[in-house]
Amino acid sequence: MDISLNKYISETGYCSRREADRLIEAGRVLLNNEIAVTGNRYTEGDEVVVDGSIVKPANKEKMVILAFNKPIGITTTTDENIRGNIISYLNYPKRIFPIGRLDKDSEGLIFLTNNGDIVNKILRAGNQHEKEYQVRVDKNIDGTFLRNMSEGVRIDGVTTLPCRVKQTGKHSFNIILVQGLNRQIRKMCEALGYKVTALQRIRIMGITLGKIAIGKWRYLSEPETESLLTSVSGSVSEVKGKTYKIAKPQKLNPPSPKKTKTDPAPKQDQKKNKVSSYREFRKRGRKK
Repeated sequence: MDISLNKYISETGYCSRREADRLIEAGRVLLNNEIAVTGNRYTEGDEVVVDGSIVKPANKEKMVILAFNKPIGITTTTDENIRGNIISYLNYPKRIFPIGRLDKDSEGLIFLTNNGDIVNKILRAGNQHEKEYQVRVDKNIDGTFLRNMSEGVRIDGVTTLPCRVKQTGKHSFNIILVQGLNRQIRKMCEALGYKVTALQRIRIMGITLGKIAIGKWRYLSEPETESLLTSVSGSVSEVKGKTYKIAKPQKLNPPSPKKTKTDPAPKQDQKKNKVSSYREFRKRGRKK
């Protein structure tokens, strides 16, 4: 066996590969009694120690994937020394770790699993795995805002990939991304002069938040798990280089380029297809 050290740690079930990278960079991993560095490889017989504990391959156990409705204020980290961390909050009896992140100030759907192999496959933007959000901002949305959001916004020195955006109210919109940049939606809005006042993730790939109450979780059903695994079966877990070839998605009801005034609120019958959890989301954010 000759694999990257971060992959070995991930496959033992200790944490995700991304979290393993952070542990290595922080100097918390020893490889054969020496401080590990990024790029180290694991070979059969090597000893790997993380925070003083030897990390060994886990016994093969049934894969677990949880769908959790994360509340605002919970931090998506496996570091249990951080107050309000997601692992301590769930208190699941076996070691699990989150797939990706969801801002502390945001709520909604996030997966947790004991299987490190699927984590990076789901996270890679190059695999075009969709994540859908409901967002509320501090002022009226207009056509220019919707076009700019859908075509890409310059943040942190890069232009975000094209995405699908649809207005759902005077101050709210739905957005579907295939990227996962740090606080991406919030930064996109800020770059256009808006401030996010509420943000909820309602879908990851084909799995929706549905009726999971805030702070509660459920297991993915067998059909959902099979569908998820099938959708990532052709995905790559590592991508060479930094360039992704992404097909530009079709916009959802793109506004007319001539419209500059504030777009009217959607008709009432458009609310029929909203998930039940979003009714409460809108209720909390609606001005009185």
